[in-house]
Amino acid sequence: MKEKKRNKLLLQIVGVLIALLWLSPFYLMIVNAFKTKNGIFTDVLGLPTEWTFENFSKAFIDLDFAHSLFNSVLISVLSVGLIIIFSSMAGYALARNTSKLSAGIFMVFVAAMLIPFQSVMIPLVSLFGQIDMLNRSGLIFMYLGFGSSLSIFLYHGAMTGIPRTLDEAATIDGANRWQLFWKIIFPMLKPISVTVMILNLIWIWNDYLLPSLVLSADQATIPLKMFFFFGQYTKQWHLALAGLTIAIIPVIIIYFFAQKHIIKGVSDGAVK
Repeated sequence: MKEKKRNKLLLQIVGVLIALLWLSPFYLMIVNAFKTKNGIFTDVLGLPTEWTFENFSKAFIDLDFAHSLFNSVLISVLSVGLIIIFSSMAGYALARNTSKLSAGIFMVFVAAMLIPFQSVMIPLVSLFGQIDMLNRSGLIFMYLGFGSSLSIFLYHGAMTGIPRTLDEAATIDGANRWQLFWKIIFPMLKPISVTVMILNLIWIWNDYLLPSLVLSADQATIPLKMFFFFGQYTKQWHLALAGLTIAIIPVIIIYFFAQKHIIKGVSDGAVK
């Protein structure tokens, strides 16, 4: 009994240490966002001697935050929405079709998760440049392609927990395939849909490399604008950290509202 209590205490201590390690970058970001430029270099780890909010107002203006936020929200929402729509339909079709062709297509999607973006970056951008798609529409289309593999994998796994008798019952009642999926199957996939939304939203919202290759200056997202604070001869860390603090607020709010669905969604999407 004592050994079990000792092991439980040890696990709790390890858990607290891991949590502190994980939270340390957020602490550094938030604390230093309220310091002056000299204050950051004087004491990085300590609390500010003088709390200043000027960094946030200056960063808001320099980032053209309202316009950058609009670009980020537009690209993220449309990309995630399309990924959920097409991936859920593909996962349903591949799960319900038991042919060898369906299994082969599913394995292709799974294998595609292993292909890094950097390996197809140059030919992809070159191709989209030839068809005049280096804009927000082209970026959204690229995100749909890169985000579908993992999303289809999760939806396919979740579909294994939904009995085929529901399909048969709905068909007997006169529902066509479209009505069957959107009115019966898709509402049951809410946990996995939330998981897919969070995973893709965090990735797309924070992505820098792909937008930097595709978007023009007037279409820049928040991560692209963040490099305004890093010049060749100077780095404005106080403004950059304030801008980062503002930029992560929307994702954190969405995450806290959706966190109860994430663990359930991942477990439902696992291969059973």
